[in-house]
Parts: sequence; structure tokens; C-alpha cells
Amino acid sequence: MIRDDAEALRTAAELAEEFRPGASGRDARRELPRAELDRLTATGLLAVTVPAEHGGADVSAVTLAEVFRLLASADASLAQIPQSHFAYVNVLRQQGSPEQRAFFFAEVLGGRRFGNAQSEAGTKHLQDIRTRLVAADDGSYRLTGVKNYSTGALFADWIPVLARADDELLHVAYVPADAPGLTVTDDWDGMGQRTTASGTVELADVVVPAAHVVPHHLTFTGPQLHGALAQLLHAAIDAGIAAGALAEAADFVTTRSRPWFESGYETAAEDPLLIQRFGELALRHRAADALLATAARAVDAARGDLDDDSAAEASIAVAAAKAYAGSAALEIADALFEVSGTRAALDGLNLHRHWRDARTHTLHDPARWKIQHLGRYVLNGTRPPRHGLL
Repeated sequence: MIRDDAEALRTAAELAEEFRPGASGRDARRELPRAELDRLTATGLLAVTVPAEHGGADVSAVTLAEVFRLLASADASLAQIPQSHFAYVNVLRQQGSPEQRAFFFAEVLGGRRFGNAQSEAGTKHLQDIRTRLVAADDGSYRLTGVKNYSTGALFADWIPVLARADDELLHVAYVPADAPGLTVTDDWDGMGQRTTASGTVELADVVVPAAHVVPHHLTFTGPQLHGALAQLLHAAIDAGIAAGALAEAADFVTTRSRPWFESGYETAAEDPLLIQRFGELALRHRAADALLATAARAVDAARGDLDDDSAAEASIAVAAAKAYAGSAALEIADALFEVSGTRAALDGLNLHRHWRDARTHTLHDPARWKIQHLGRYVLNGTRPPRHGLL
């Protein structure tokens, strides 16, 4: 059991160093990190946002973002897997009944993991959710639909499913991973984040008791931080990818790269042009970390005094952090080859995993819309919408 923020940060740093050496091999072989995820779970790190009144550490958003940044700097796929876990712990915190919170928080404290069954392919747009939650005569529900990009579902004990009820309102049904009629298929074949097992979940008339259904639509009827917290963790993953790529670039240049013959120096690390480029990349990395920390502080501040203004400020701060961290991760992961030279392109070194992870993860939702909301907020004072992606 992790008791406080300091212990959570110390544990995450230790796990990052433990997971880092095997990350490239797992990616190259597409070897799912089951043992590593079990190790992470066993530390208690997945329970750190359980509220204090239920026995959890209830860590700050600043701490949680740093936990994800540290893990992603070592293995971006592994860091991605529990992102939905924390998002759906937060759903319970916001809209779960006292009985639901008591039951599910005890599950999390006991080492049970949440996955996700949220997105659907082939629909009109992201929020065109067609999975149905139909009320039965006995007071339970029947759940039917197909979900894609279900990160964490293959490793989960509980799979939260986003679905529409008869009234078209959004609910989250928490379904045991071994429920009859539920199938999880590991068919994810993305070029990056290759070991997240973000495959398909099929639900065929799955029985869900009413006690396991949460009215998620209520989250968006007033000021909320659901989207800000979820997006903060995505931003932390991008910042972690940037940090990992920069560290690997520096290691490669100082240990393997040859100096360009025109430089007149004995080592590549003495080349003033390379030094300049590393300085530029370090600025990008530091700025991404700074924006992430600023966003996390805004989320914490809004938690303490939540209203329309504080919620908007948190969402805008997270949008800025996410947009910047994504571009920084892509630039640094690409520049790794620019500064390292031809040998860095050898497939066996697998240095391209940083770019593949960044390019894949930054497709989660478009940065261009985050920039739009930033502009509207600054120019016209328009608060961002309450749709859960800001």
C-alpha cells in the first residue's frame, strides 16, 4: 500500500529504471508486458487516487502526472495501459453512489485493474456511441456492442464500458472481464505503442446488475475535471516519450557517434553544432515538463475550489500542455536520428520506437482543436466545452 505522494513518486522512479532495459526488446518482439504490469500493480501504484476516506493515498494531480511521465520515459506502451484505469476510478469518484464507491475502491485497493471499452470504429464521430445498455424486467441491464482501441482490457479484472441507455444518455457499466458474452481480442497492430494490446471488445447481451452502472452523463452537467485529468495523463505520456528519446539520443552521441570530419574535434559530443541542437531539444523537453506541471497544478487548484472558471482554467492549461508535449515528443524523437547519424537508423537498435510511440499516441485526439480552444479562451473568454476531451 502506497501511503503518500512521496512514496508514489519514489515507487514510479524505481519502476521506470526497472522497466527501461527491457522496453526495446518487448516492443521489437511485440511481447506484452504482463509481468511488468503485475509488478506495477503489486506495488500499489494503481490505487494511489483512491480517496483517503476509503483508505487510499489520494495523491495530487501533480504527483499522478509525474508518475506517468516517469513510466513513459522508460516504456510508453506500459505507461499507456493504466491511463484508462485512473480515468474510470475518477468516474466512480465523481458519479458513483456511496455503495459503488465503497465496493469498487475496495477492488482497486485489492489490486484489481480497470481496462476500458470506450471508442468505436466506423461511427459518424468519436461521440457517436452505439453500444446499448437496455433495461431488463428484473432491474438489471443487457449490454451489446463492439468497442475498439480498448487499451488495458486484455489485462483487466473489470472493463468499464461506455454505452447509451434507452434515453440516449451516457452511462459506464463496470463489467467483470470473465462475464459471459464478453470477448477481448488482442488484434491491435499499430506501428507504435505496440504492446498496449489496444484491441477489440465485443459484448453480446452481457448481463450487468444495476449496482454496476454509473450515470456518466451527469459528469458534464456542471463544472468538471474528468477530461482535464484524463488528458493530463496523455500529456504526461508524451512528455515522458520526449524525455526518453532525448536521453537515448545523448547516450548514443556520447558513446557511439563519430565526429563529423569538418568539425576538427575528437568526439561527436564536442561538436558545437551538435551541442547547439541538443540545447534546442533540451529547451523543448524542459518546456513540455514545465507546461505539464503547470497544468497539473491547475487541476489540483480546481479540485479545491471547483466552479466554471477554475474548471475552464484547468482544461485550458491541460490543452496547452498536451498540444506542446505532443509536438515536442515528435520533434525530439525525430531529431534523435539527426544528431546520432546513419548508424542510429539500424533496425536492430530499435531507436525508431520513440517516434513510432509518439506518432501513434499523438493521434489520440487532434492538437489543432486544443489550439482552437486556447485561442477562443484568450481572445474572447470562451470557456472550453464540457465533452471530456479537454
